[in-house]
Amino acid sequence: MATTNPLKTITEIDPGFIEHLKKMEEESFYNDGALPKKFKYLMAMAFDAQHGAINGVRFLAGQAVKAGATREEIAEALRLAFYFGGIRSVYIGSQGLEGVFE
Repeated sequence: MATTNPLKTITEIDPGFIEHLKKMEEESFYNDGALPKKFKYLMAMAFDAQHGAINGVRFLAGQAVKAGATREEIAEALRLAFYFGGIRSVYIGSQGLEGVFE
């Protein structure tokens, strides 16, 4: 698992853009709105599974659990990722979930 910030370089060369991203995340992603926060994390986790982001799956699944998501909800989100994105999302999801429930 990566231990460094994947946005380190862009943060150094364009800190204003990073601040814009942080504000957008705080306003729309990290809070309950029309969708509860745990559903937002589950959706993002499914997208990361489709796109091959193992560390993203791990992080977002952990955040979803902290926001109240169950194992069953995480499994269902990954089944939907498979339905819309194919078998690759199941492999990525499985690898990304290593250690989440420990």
